[in-house]
Amino acid sequence: MRSLSEIAREIRKDWAPVNFAAKPYLEAMGQLRSIDDAYYYDSGRSVVLYFLSNASSWRGEAARRIKAELKGMAK
Repeated sequence: MRSLSEIAREIRKDWAPVNFAAKPYLEAMGQLRSIDDAYYYDSGRSVVLYFLSNASSWRGEAARRIKAELKGMAK
């Protein structure tokens, strides 16, 4: 399983410009190794779920693959 920071790097390469509502969660994911880590008072799981809820405008093959990977991690 990849770290959240690795996934965040790939998202930044594919999604430009990042939606303003998803950007803070993407930045937080860039600081996390695992969904079990914490980002200040938020759990990694909540950061991922908030990112996904704000990333609906990100589309394409990479978006589908990475969103599925993140959803699998959040289960």
